[in-house]
Amino acid sequence: AWYVPCLASLETLQELCRKENLRCKSIGITSRSLKSYEVEYLCDYKVEEGKEYYLVKWKGWPESSNTWEPQKNLKCPLLLQNFLSDRDEFLSRVRGGKPLKVRNHVRALKPAIADYVVKKAKQRIALQRWKEELNRKKNHKAMILVENTVDLEGPPLDFYYINEYKPAPGINVLNGITTGCECTDCPAEKCCPKEAGFILAYNKRKKLKIQPGLPIYECNSFCRCGPDCPNRIVQKGTPYSLCIFRTNNGRGWGVKTLQKIKTNSFVMEYVGEVITSEEAERRGQLYDNQGNTYLFDLDYDSDEFTVDAARYGNVSHFVNHSCDPNLQVFNVFIDNLDLRLPRIALFSTRTIKAGEELTFDYQMKGSIDLTSDSAEGLSPSKKRIRTVCKCGAVCCRGYLN
Repeated sequence: AWYVPCLASLETLQELCRKENLRCKSIGITSRSLKSYEVEYLCDYKVEEGKEYYLVKWKGWPESSNTWEPQKNLKCPLLLQNFLSDRDEFLSRVRGGKPLKVRNHVRALKPAIADYVVKKAKQRIALQRWKEELNRKKNHKAMILVENTVDLEGPPLDFYYINEYKPAPGINVLNGITTGCECTDCPAEKCCPKEAGFILAYNKRKKLKIQPGLPIYECNSFCRCGPDCPNRIVQKGTPYSLCIFRTNNGRGWGVKTLQKIKTNSFVMEYVGEVITSEEAERRGQLYDNQGNTYLFDLDYDSDEFTVDAARYGNVSHFVNHSCDPNLQVFNVFIDNLDLRLPRIALFSTRTIKAGEELTFDYQMKGSIDLTSDSAEGLSPSKKRIRTVCKCGAVCCRGYLN
């Protein structure tokens, strides 16, 4: 027998059960709860005979079961607050941001307002579910939050969260390393970076001390040192709580930190599908037509492979470009010493305040510089559609690629 994962939400399945009068203990529909009612969100408002009523969407029930309830019966102050806030937000936007005067004699909401309130309620639920999904799938302790105060955009429909590279068929991102350092107190004379011919990348405060362009060699799963080893930083995942938020200047989603980040600190790893450069060229033409930029060339030693974070990735998928970024790219080697397949880590270039957006320079990603006249000598297949940059930096180059 084989199984297909169910794509319907829990509430949708509950709605189907209640509609057909079925019981299903695994999704919480029992004889006792079959007729239970819990407010999911408020849809509309009216005044009749001097009494205020709200149209209620009941959790786990189809919209055809919505009912008008007097305000005194509602025991959901947060949902009521959301309803009023969404109503006022819509009216404020209609008035172009002018001060809002709420009239107490309104007898009913206009259809456009009620429609907006319902869409915002559904978006809030969808974003909450997405946040919970992201936090279930992540493998680090720090939290991931989601925020959209700009528009009605919900979670991306074709994005899947992963914690490490997803190799395409035929690509091995683990080369079967079987040895590690013998240190009991890293860094010692024969620690991993020294064996590779480089210096330890971190200082005593576990901050980066090497210059951009130099590789990072961390201790691996065969090393004798424990998890508190000062040479294990990237492999532990991001230590900062981050927020995926909707930007207000047309750049889509972005990422901001919820904690202060000191200079030269590891922030996150860039992960996605590992594909060949030939496949990346094919996908790149498609992405350019869509205005997307998710291809990251692994060109530390060669240009044989590329990371594509368009469909599979982590929080870094949502990090925007800036010509004056606060993150810098470094190549990292841990359990795979294949120079063609480094892991990509993003470190802070300066102190980043809590609430500040995280950015890196997309032109750090590849060995081909497409600025000014450098693209003139490329073959037609290498020429890209120029994507306008909206980073707003004083030194903005005008284009992302």
